[in-house]
Amino acid sequence: MWRFRISRLVFTLLQKLLCRLVVLGRENIPTDRPFILAVNHLSTADIGIVFVGFPNQPWRYFAGEKWARHWLWGPLMSWLGVIFVNRGEVDRQALREALAALEQGCVFALAPEGTRSRIGAMQPAKDGAAYLASQSGAPILPVGLSNTDVLFAGVRRLRRVTVTMRIGPSFTLPDLGHRPRSRDLADYTCLIMTHIAALVEPRHRGVYGDTPALAALLAGEDPWPACVGAGEGYANANNAP
Repeated sequence: MWRFRISRLVFTLLQKLLCRLVVLGRENIPTDRPFILAVNHLSTADIGIVFVGFPNQPWRYFAGEKWARHWLWGPLMSWLGVIFVNRGEVDRQALREALAALEQGCVFALAPEGTRSRIGAMQPAKDGAAYLASQSGAPILPVGLSNTDVLFAGVRRLRRVTVTMRIGPSFTLPDLGHRPRSRDLADYTCLIMTHIAALVEPRHRGVYGDTPALAALLAGEDPWPACVGAGEGYANANNAP
């Protein structure tokens, strides 16, 4: 636990130097069981922001294998318990490690999109979060980050951008009554991303913005019926975690 305390302290100091952080919805963080934290991905600063906004607790999370070779971030991420994944393929070993971490009581964090958005808006997600949740039964905690995409541009202009992190209520995936198939995982992913889209500023919603599922959720209705059959429309050619 001490390594997470040290990391959180360092990230907090950097955050206070670089930006203002507003965190909403901390009361939604589960305290009685492990969960899957699913967040949109706009900046390389996102994981540090999440560390600052959450309490000290055991963490594991995914990162691309390219970071394992970085002279600084590779050792640091390994020290923090990162599971490096091979992009462009289904990394089954990484998925097994993630499921084991949840079984051990760790919080598991990932960005379902799999990589940082270059346009400041949500892009079609992969099915890694849906697979982990369907296999483990762990609840999903949706988190929406806004304005991290302009954080470093603000730093270059000597301006501290206000970054907002909204934490939504946790939820579990609907019971299908059968083992989830590929199209079911795609629909689950649509549901997860819809919950995240509801927590970010409209300009960040991207492909999940103008959808019946999001309209239903924002109206206080169940978005799942609108996600059924819609997930395949977002599926990537390489749907790795």
